[in-house]
Amino acid sequence: MSEEINTEAVADEAVTEVIDPVTALTQDLQRLQAEFANYRKRIERDRALASEVVASSVLFEFLAILDDLDRAESHGELSGGFRAVAEQIIATTTRLGLERYGQAPDLFNPNIHEALLHETSSDVKETTVTKILQPGYKYKERILRPARVVVADPQ
Repeated sequence: MSEEINTEAVADEAVTEVIDPVTALTQDLQRLQAEFANYRKRIERDRALASEVVASSVLFEFLAILDDLDRAESHGELSGGFRAVAEQIIATTTRLGLERYGQAPDLFNPNIHEALLHETSSDVKETTVTKILQPGYKYKERILRPARVVVADPQ
């Protein structure tokens, strides 16, 4: 009987020696798979961020053109074929995700507005945008240019 016990103990040790490397290799494989999944997610996130940065820098270059189109329209110089081109430029930048913002009267928000002139008024109870000097633009959640405004404080 003592030989059977020893044989079983030796067999158990042999099985344990085989299982331990398999378990270790399985754990290593699982860790590598998790690291690769995290790497792939990080690369996708970085690509999306790089794409967003490139798009916002290109759209930023269009802001001066859009300002010129606004001035031309306010002076009545936007007519004929030039109007069609202006409408296409505006439609294209809007389709690409450029959003124009800034309305009067809005509450002043220093995160999205840049106050260029300051007034006081008895008509307002909080600091309020009274006039938009230059509209603000954003792409997705990124502010490309704050709205440049005149604000009124309560007296």
